[in-house]
Amino acid sequence: MGVARLLMPLPDRDFDVTEVAVPWHLCNRAGHQVVFCTERGGAAPQADPLLLKGVLFGQLGAARGVCALYRELEQCPSFRHPVCWDFDFGDFDGLVLAGGHAPGMIQYLGCNGLQRRVAAFFLSGKPVGAICHGVLLLARSLDPSNGRSVLYERRTTSLCKYQELLAYLLTFWKLGRYYRTYPAYVEDEVRGCLRQPARQFLRGPLALLARDSETQSGPGFVVEDGHYVSARWPGDAYTFSRAFLARLGEPAKTGIPKA
Repeated sequence: MGVARLLMPLPDRDFDVTEVAVPWHLCNRAGHQVVFCTERGGAAPQADPLLLKGVLFGQLGAARGVCALYRELEQCPSFRHPVCWDFDFGDFDGLVLAGGHAPGMIQYLGCNGLQRRVAAFFLSGKPVGAICHGVLLLARSLDPSNGRSVLYERRTTSLCKYQELLAYLLTFWKLGRYYRTYPAYVEDEVRGCLRQPARQFLRGPLALLARDSETQSGPGFVVEDGHYVSARWPGDAYTFSRAFLARLGEPAKTGIPKA
């Protein structure tokens, strides 16, 4: 494939810095066009500000290099002037679903109209990448032919329960439910949409502090199932982006995948 047109929907605020800036950076460097869209379009979305300055005592936020990438992204015309997500996504070659855990993500994760468009794109067999809470958007996106999640037969990962719980326990005294967007844990909801969760959901190795980088996959972990790539958290972002880029060179895959 030559130049691909990739779509990245975002909420108006509170998305994860790393999970947006890193895929944009690597896809842009590979020569692909990344188009951003928000619910109403027009105005630039805003990342979770705590991730830019450090969630707690300057810690738990995005890495300094990633913050620099985000500042570059803020100058990108497509980011500064996103389109409205109320359209058919079918003209795009790939879809990237980033995550985030702050309250503004509810606009994106809970939008029925966006879920329908994401489901249609996923069922087309074109490459889809989802990381962290972005997997939750896929879990809620239903196949209209059977009413089940498009992930029902898929192998996947997502933000792991132990990761979400640990972040919450470390910060609840100061930030309340900042790390708990919904009452259910992300892993629990994703597992609940799978036909055989014990086989299909993969947590990967223990991930607490170590992160991958532009030059080293190291602790990064992704799950690949046909045209679908998933990852757990910002610490997987570079590995996730490289795996997604690799899918762009393959023909669209349709049919029933292996569980």
